[in-house]
Amino acid sequence: MNKKLLTLAVAAAMVAPTAAMADAILYGKLHMSIDYADVESGFKGWGLNGGGSVPGVGRANRIGVKGSEDLGNGLKAIYQVELGVKMTEESSSGNLASGSNDSITMRNSYVGLAGGWGTFLVGRHDTPMKISTGKLDLFSDTMADYNGTVGFDDVRADNGIAYISPSLSGFQLAAAVVAGGSSTAGYGENINSDSLAEAYSVAGIYSNGPFYASLAYESFSNELFMNSAASELGKLSPNYVDDDYTKWRVGLGLMDWNGFTLTGIYEEDSDLPGGQLSPSTEPEKLKMWQIQAGYSFGNNMVKAMYGSGNRDGRFNDANTIDEFKDSIEGDYYTWAIAFDHSLSKRTKAYAVYTQVDDDAPDAGWDGFSVGMIHNF
Repeated sequence: MNKKLLTLAVAAAMVAPTAAMADAILYGKLHMSIDYADVESGFKGWGLNGGGSVPGVGRANRIGVKGSEDLGNGLKAIYQVELGVKMTEESSSGNLASGSNDSITMRNSYVGLAGGWGTFLVGRHDTPMKISTGKLDLFSDTMADYNGTVGFDDVRADNGIAYISPSLSGFQLAAAVVAGGSSTAGYGENINSDSLAEAYSVAGIYSNGPFYASLAYESFSNELFMNSAASELGKLSPNYVDDDYTKWRVGLGLMDWNGFTLTGIYEEDSDLPGGQLSPSTEPEKLKMWQIQAGYSFGNNMVKAMYGSGNRDGRFNDANTIDEFKDSIEGDYYTWAIAFDHSLSKRTKAYAVYTQVDDDAPDAGWDGFSVGMIHNF
């Protein structure tokens, strides 16, 4: 009898954690690619997952857990913890032979509340501007990702407080602020970065059937691009940043209409911060656009993109050589073609070729990549 009771007790103990985790979902994305790149006056050769000196962006492998709890009256608590994992040597300073480049990074991680009125969350999350055009990039997380080729500036913000409205006939509004807390964008501590809205981002999105449109605006305070000493010295400091960094973006899409997808994005950035490297090292204005097209048939998709950027320089004519002027001025162009094949609903193989031509010295490159993506 005692043995039976012990067996039941052990079984109950094993079932209890499972019951407690019933609303938790484990998910992830595993992406591996074999890459070849030819960088003007630079690296020429093979790599994996966009690591080392292979240009573009990384492959964004991740694993996470998310879930919710019903609080009654149509209200629920939500949570998510997502980690970025590196499947290969994915930095320019890694030690390929050691197998030690295994650092884990934090991705979208937050707690919040959701109901018929929308979703409110606090933590680390993509800004509304990033969300507004995420689905328009058919080359996302590959060598031809629009961040690594055209240069659209997507941000995942720490210290974020965000609200996303419910969909009203296809329309949604998203807004977020970023609390300062003396943090900066990598320039050390700045005690004058103290606002509840040291940065803010807003976006309006329309999604109805195949039609998609978005408009977004984002602003980052100048305090985020210098430390306390530069901020307090003001314009007496050579590292002082005078203006807020602002940008706006519009996106349009015809999504999967009889197999066809066509997207377009335009972004304009103003007063790009050079920070402590000196404000003169960044263009004053950057204008970018891109169009993408794809056609799906069976388990396959063919797709192409073309984009361009234009820099308006910021420099001192008396102290700047012509080559340096060129590096912060001028145009660049990029294009890519790709073929995707879905092996299942969760697994896809692809091949992509991309090229970037740039007026700036030694900035052009081209390459190709073959890879496989599995979602779980």
